[in-house]
Amino acid sequence: MDAVASDEALDRLAAALADERRALLEHDIELLVRSTRDKLESLRHLEADLPSGRGERLAELAEANRSNGALLARRRREVNWALRHLGRAESAPAYDAQGQAQQLQPRRDLAVA
Repeated sequence: MDAVASDEALDRLAAALADERRALLEHDIELLVRSTRDKLESLRHLEADLPSGRGERLAELAEANRSNGALLARRRREVNWALRHLGRAESAPAYDAQGQAQQLQPRRDLAVA
């Protein structure tokens, strides 16, 4: 990949990561779906022809991606907390230590201390 093409690909990835962060902060689901799609397309393009000499920029973008991942995990915990307190549980199965799928048991606390 030439320098111009790799810079453009990295710029597209940076824009997708910035949009993803904004979507997470603003609770914008439509933007989150679009930005995640754009991020994955950019990553596929970069993986097909990895740019050389752009290690520092790639490290910055990787850190932005980790930061977005942490924010997404926090949002997920908030949603799960709210669902638990509404008497609901995740519908996705959980995996035990042996890797076996187990359906989460719905539970409703009678009191919260």
